[in-house]
Amino acid sequence: MIWVASSQSKGFTLIEVLVTLLILAVGLLGLAGMNARVLNGQFEAYQRAQAMMLVEDMASRIRSNSVDARDGDYGSDSEDDVFGLAAEDCSAVTGVDLDLCEWNQALLGASTVEGTRQLGSILGARGCIENISTGATEQAVIRVTVAWQGLAPTVAPALSCGKDEYGDDDRLRRAVSVDVVLAYLGM
Repeated sequence: MIWVASSQSKGFTLIEVLVTLLILAVGLLGLAGMNARVLNGQFEAYQRAQAMMLVEDMASRIRSNSVDARDGDYGSDSEDDVFGLAAEDCSAVTGVDLDLCEWNQALLGASTVEGTRQLGSILGARGCIENISTGATEQAVIRVTVAWQGLAPTVAPALSCGKDEYGDDDRLRRAVSVDVVLAYLGM
């Protein structure tokens, strides 16, 4: 066995410690970056879940009032009517108008308020209701869509609800929709 003199190995342990600290720092930076991506993904998933709840809320309102829905009272023939742009007073309205007003308030997050600030909605929520086909003596199809702003660009959705409302990059827009089908049961 060969013994090395202690004067020749001075500082070697310090270099080992510095290299170890460098490797550890790079690993911790990678972990922090991964954590940030996971948090963004979690927030996107939360927003999608909230959007689906808003879509299903309006879809159930349409299903429960199928007579007015068949007459085309809930939506238009295009997605030009956009909800979630401005607050409305729902105290003096009834029926379909009350459903639309309350849905508009939900898109804005008006149900959760801190002081004068509304807290409870997804980022830039917009809602659209489109009559695909309506009529008293045929199957009616009404599309309910909620669009919102995502955090990172992905693929622009094919749905036109909320188009050009989230800046120049339409890849920040997210959208979910449900087609409400009201069957014709007449003979």
